[in-house]
Amino acid sequence: MLRAVRIEREHPASTTLPGGLSLASFARLVSLATHDLRTPLATVRGFAKTLERTASFEPPQDRYLELIDAASLELSQLLDLLGLVARVESGRYETAPVETETEELAQAVAAEVGDDRVAVRGSGTTASLDTTITRTALAGLVRCALRHGGLDQVELHVDGPRFAVAPVSEELAPIMLGDEAKDLGAAVGTHVIRALGGSVEAAGATVVVAPALGSPT
Repeated sequence: MLRAVRIEREHPASTTLPGGLSLASFARLVSLATHDLRTPLATVRGFAKTLERTASFEPPQDRYLELIDAASLELSQLLDLLGLVARVESGRYETAPVETETEELAQAVAAEVGDDRVAVRGSGTTASLDTTITRTALAGLVRCALRHGGLDQVELHVDGPRFAVAPVSEELAPIMLGDEAKDLGAAVGTHVIRALGGSVEAAGATVVVAPALGSPT
């Protein structure tokens, strides 16, 4: 999906991907696939949860059940990312800016990823932005920095309506910006912020996120 987006940006006059499929049609196919995959995934996770509640397992079977549940949750989150970028690319995503305290939003991202792994710094402000897009992007970038940067903790700096993830090495920056396709969360987060009018850029040892600002609905 993201490779298709890069092709469209490199050849803006063409809306057809290699193979004759239009970008809009490809986005719809991705959206349909994510929708259809949710039913069997929900079944797997539902039965895993039921077994956790109603049955008793000895080691290592209990650990296997935990792994099934964790993997199902991760797959659900990956489908959320694919569904989001498909809606953005097909023009079916409607931005919903709301008045938001940016420091509180950063704290929510830290709680989602793990308070022990994300240190929120700086000072925020009240800004009108799409919290779904911004939170998804920040969480993806922070997780990418932890996963691919070999870090125990990252800093999420808040500067008014802007955010910065640090530290970011020269090797890590291309992965976080989606130039190297190694992390779906970061690639989707960077793409949707840019696609909706914001920016994500490397600046020194940080990656700076400036979400698009708008009037609250």
